[in-house]
Amino acid sequence: MKIQATKIPGCVIIEPEIFKDERGFFMETFRASRYATQGLPGKFLQDNFSQSTQSTLRGLHYQLEKPQGKLVQVTRGKIYDVAVDLRQDSPTFGQWEAIVLSEYDRKQFYVPPGCAHGFYVISKSADVTYKCTEAYSPESEQTLLWDDPDLKIEWPLNSKPLLSEKDLAGIALKQCKTF
Repeated sequence: MKIQATKIPGCVIIEPEIFKDERGFFMETFRASRYATQGLPGKFLQDNFSQSTQSTLRGLHYQLEKPQGKLVQVTRGKIYDVAVDLRQDSPTFGQWEAIVLSEYDRKQFYVPPGCAHGFYVISKSADVTYKCTEAYSPESEQTLLWDDPDLKIEWPLNSKPLLSEKDLAGIALKQCKTF
């Protein structure tokens, strides 16, 4: 397993070891002891799975109480995955990091607590799994505006994104509650 740091403290790209042969491949997607040796959480409380059509944009979501760390992976398709640092004491507060995740390279993206998270589906559809360090808490969930002009996120849009009502109602970084 290879770990690559990003500019956002605690936000890392993980390349699991993949064993391929004529039958297909095998990979270990998570082992608490191995991830702990790399400084990543070994305890996750919730696993999520989403399936989305092309041009769907989900996010940017975060929880004020019991903020979630997320270990994100694509099992089918391709997404543009984004984290925005909302920790006021962080040197990268208000900055974003992004990576393309796909079924082809099997990389994982760890988004630490205190960051907003979202993704945009590049392929015809995508299946995304993510492990969360805290359970979902709808009463403390917040939505950061995906196209906030102050963030200047470079989404690879190929058409107008498909957004939920919640995501359409996101608020700008200047007005949102942060950590």
